[in-house]
Amino acid sequence: MQERGERDVRAFFEGIGVDKEIHSFEDSTHNSALAASTLGVEVGQIAKTILLLVDDSPVVVVISGDLRVDLKKVKAKRTGRKVRLAGPEDVTALTGFQVGAVSPVALPGGIPIYLDLSLWRFGTIYPSAGETNNMFRTTPAELAALTGGEETDLAKQ
Repeated sequence: MQERGERDVRAFFEGIGVDKEIHSFEDSTHNSALAASTLGVEVGQIAKTILLLVDDSPVVVVISGDLRVDLKKVKAKRTGRKVRLAGPEDVTALTGFQVGAVSPVALPGGIPIYLDLSLWRFGTIYPSAGETNNMFRTTPAELAALTGGEETDLAKQ
């Protein structure tokens, strides 16, 4: 897999004619708490992009930064036998992005994307823009349109 980053996210937006500002920071925003602190927003507004492997097939879940993915719900949704969090090597090999930098846009084709309903608690959310120190501002509805992701409940209660 070719390495991906901010340039791919920018190319994605340009390719669909969307003028989207990417916010870059000096310090890392590779986890939800750091990102929220840097942006001055609630942790839940950070849209984490998580790569899971369901029977060794990649699946992406975008979820609010204050929640965790319920692997049992993913297993049921995908009718899989085994679900696990992808390791760093898997993340890079399957998405091209580094861990902490996976953007829900500009992903390789064929990876199913699920948007957890928790994102809709907020009017504005901030997903990664392909690096560990950048993000873009969007709404849950716009992210759904940009990714073609399925809206569903995958959060751990």
